Amino acid sequence: MKTAYVTLKKLGKIAEIEFYNPASNSLTSNQLQKLTTLILQQKENKQISIIHLKSDGEKAFCAGASFDELLQIEEVNKGTQFFMGFANVINAIRTCGKIVVTSIQGKVVGGGVGIAAASDYVLAAKSASIKLSEISIGIGPFVIEPAVSKAIGNRKFAELSLNPTCWKSSGWAYENGLYQEVCDDFATLNIRTKNYLNELASYSEIALSEMKKILWKQTENWEVLLKERASVSGELVLSEATKKALLKFKKK
Repeated sequence: MKTAYVTLKKLGKIAEIEFYNPASNSLTSNQLQKLTTLILQQKENKQISIIHLKSDGEKAFCAGASFDELLQIEEVNKGTQFFMGFANVINAIRTCGKIVVTSIQGKVVGGGVGIAAASDYVLAAKSASIKLSEISIGIGPFVIEPAVSKAIGNRKFAELSLNPTCWKSSGWAYENGLYQEVCDDFATLNIRTKNYLNELASYSEIALSEMKKILWKQTENWEVLLKERASVSGELVLSEATKKALLKFKKK
């Protein structure tokens, strides 16, 4: 079995960042930190104009945070630090100055939905259904809410987050603005993603940079906002009810 990783590959003007974890591509703190670092490293790289985010495998794109780590949290500050993992990735996407394109091959849960929502353009396979399950385990999608609400609106965020056991189809995600394109299958997704990335990379770097600014206008407060949200989750994860719910989920 392959071990967890986060890698960077440069393909012309495209920086391809890929992650993998054998536990349905759930992300550990170390992986989230590396994702953040690799995204931000492209900010000053004049040879790169596009960042492509993807995960390995053909099933889950990202199952959110590592439940093993969540169960080990015993202090509020440690909890806050853990939830800052996804906050930092979202803020890195927001501030990196490059257009971020994400390709999604399979199911997306929790923080994975946050990554999709924070991306500037998302291509997904038909199998890429989504779910926000946080409320059902005693916490909530607080850190990712600004990105998700920005993408699909507050009412649709409520529909998604207040139905934590309900999967929403890739069609729903497309109709509500989370995905920009949906492909019939994995092979078609790969071909379309490659063609789209090459097309996008041929455009003016200055124009793309200016578009990035427009896409993220009025989000300057997110550095503080997401930290505040992480502290809320950091407190809630210590509750006995949440610990029991996490154990129940892990046994499934």
